[in-house]
Amino acid sequence: MRKAILVLWRIWFYVLAAFPVIFLFFPLAFLLLLPNGYRYVFWIARNIWAPIVLFGSGFWIKKINNLPPEGKSFMIIANHSSYMDIMLMFRMRKTPFVFVGKKELVKIPFFGYLYKRAAIMVDRSSSKSRYQVYQRAQEVIRKGYSVCIFPEKEYLDETILLNPFKKGAFKLASEHQLPILPIVFLDCKRKFPWYTTYGYPGSLRAKALEVIPQADINSKTMESLQEYAYQEIKSSLENDPERKAVEATELWKKITA
Repeated sequence: MRKAILVLWRIWFYVLAAFPVIFLFFPLAFLLLLPNGYRYVFWIARNIWAPIVLFGSGFWIKKINNLPPEGKSFMIIANHSSYMDIMLMFRMRKTPFVFVGKKELVKIPFFGYLYKRAAIMVDRSSSKSRYQVYQRAQEVIRKGYSVCIFPEKEYLDETILLNPFKKGAFKLASEHQLPILPIVFLDCKRKFPWYTTYGYPGSLRAKALEVIPQADINSKTMESLQEYAYQEIKSSLENDPERKAVEATELWKKITA
């Protein structure tokens, strides 16, 4: 019975996520044709789509501390352990940011069409695609937006608390002189993991870590910057008083043993 309820809950999540995209598809597609139309698309995603999915799935957000003031561009990074991370991230900032994401997502009906025009897509097998990411990021920053990347490699393994980071986010931050804003999602791995074996509704805590300023980015090697950001996020997950992410990895190890 419990597994059946979890499956139905997941199906309900997909319905909630799909309905606004389909219902608002034509207005969103039109807005993305405008030079500054993404600003309005972001507002809709932040204030309509994300709340519908979060609250409709039984979640509410609890910010542990204050994020930096609005109006400044950042390279935003976070751990990635759930589909719900996207909705949470939209609720973190009022100043628009643009996701850098996988090219494969363009195959999703309706969503893929919008995603192709709203996000910075990267084909990791193509050096040309990776170069275009830098060009597109420059256009985004010029408009006063931030860039958001989930830097983990192979994040689908539920037994790993935090996977190693890829270099892309840190190269972009260095190239475009963007301070790095690390955010930790403390509960998603336990309450809404990738797989349907477990999970439950409730509060989702988000914690903003100290911004890594441009001076530190310039003074560190790419490898040390990457490792520093990784250890900061991992330490927050390990030292969380509620230990939700750690609990999730331990539970999944028992399930798959």
